[in-house]
Amino acid sequence: MSTLNLTQAAEYALEVAKRGGADQAEASLHQGTGLSLTARQNELETVEKHNDGQIVVSVYNDHKTGSASSADLTRDGIKSTVEAALSIATFTGKDECLGLADADCMATNLYDLDQDHAWDKTVKEFSELVLECEAEALRQDPRIVNSEGASISSYRGSGVYANSHGFLSEGKGSQHSLSCSVIAADENGMQRDYWYDANRNPANLQSALEIGRRAGERTVARLGSQKIGSTTAPVLFDPVMAKSLVGHLLGSLKGGAIYKKASFMLDKIDHTILPEFFNLSENPHLKGGNNSSLHDSEGVATPAQRSIVENGVLQSYILGSYTARKLGTQSTANAGGVRNIRLSNTGQGFSDLLKELNTGLLVTELIGSGVNSVTGDYSRGAAGFWIENGELAYPVEEITIAGNLVNMYKNIVAIGNDTDERGNTHCGSILLESMTIAGS
Repeated sequence: MSTLNLTQAAEYALEVAKRGGADQAEASLHQGTGLSLTARQNELETVEKHNDGQIVVSVYNDHKTGSASSADLTRDGIKSTVEAALSIATFTGKDECLGLADADCMATNLYDLDQDHAWDKTVKEFSELVLECEAEALRQDPRIVNSEGASISSYRGSGVYANSHGFLSEGKGSQHSLSCSVIAADENGMQRDYWYDANRNPANLQSALEIGRRAGERTVARLGSQKIGSTTAPVLFDPVMAKSLVGHLLGSLKGGAIYKKASFMLDKIDHTILPEFFNLSENPHLKGGNNSSLHDSEGVATPAQRSIVENGVLQSYILGSYTARKLGTQSTANAGGVRNIRLSNTGQGFSDLLKELNTGLLVTELIGSGVNSVTGDYSRGAAGFWIENGELAYPVEEITIAGNLVNMYKNIVAIGNDTDERGNTHCGSILLESMTIAGS
């Protein structure tokens, strides 16, 4: 039996669900192809080509739900998947908040957001790039003695979401990346570090030489890492690590944590939770954005921009239709997550922030996940550089930084303009007035 295209498969799944007695139903589908290569020690190590496809069907009957998935996009395969979802729904508990998002919230203005870009290279050309990347990292310094390899990947796919409100959306997207990780050694031991870039458009990727160079330089800079004594001092999170602070904030605002009363940001709407200069927004409609979408994963129309924190004041939580109903409010079009998060800055460059820090810790790596989402208690292993008189003094390792996120957010004194534009969250370095640093 022939495989249906994604639109046909979605429509057929909804038809089968309706015939099976479902009050409501929705189907999400994707298909894609990709190529990934790795090189290590100047030799091509792996070449993998993959194809994937899946349908996920959810049905709702009398506020009970069942979901099932399959990689079989034939009529028989889809029929079996829907029947499995219908069967599951007979065993689940009733919840008045279950069901599709409201029909009048569906997106109506659908257009291209420039998310699909081919990387037209042969396997030979990809292999040359990944080998060039690793070679550039290895040649940065004779103390680079080993490699964890360089990797390149290219993926393009199509997706469809449809539901029984009559809503159907089709889209295409791509994702391309290049990374490298190497190991350096001296009389004090070994260190590793890496660099990478990822983008929907390969034309916007950093070059293989740039990625290799930065991987090598970052690794060598960590040689001679020292332990430090326990202290309290200002802490600067570099742009990559600063994203984790934004991520913890966003996690605390998710509807699931809020309605379960399991978040340190409970009952904080319209309260000042951050300094006045702190502005955090979601921008779902950016052309070519890493996570742009005109609707969320339930079909609810997304706004062009939404303020999450404005002048330090919390504006809203992050809600899909289910969590919104649990809280007696409206969806913020965040089923499936937030999209294109952007953090404002206070104008300083990285070197300016080092001078403002004066003496303290620059964090370039975080280890472990010691964050309590209920209380906000924060304790993570870290590595980076000790700063003296606004200059890098020496690399440090085997330390722990600790505090409470509620206080940490209020103690942010500056946000740099050195924005890391990779990924879904774009932000610069974040300087905190002080944290507890546990060392030797």
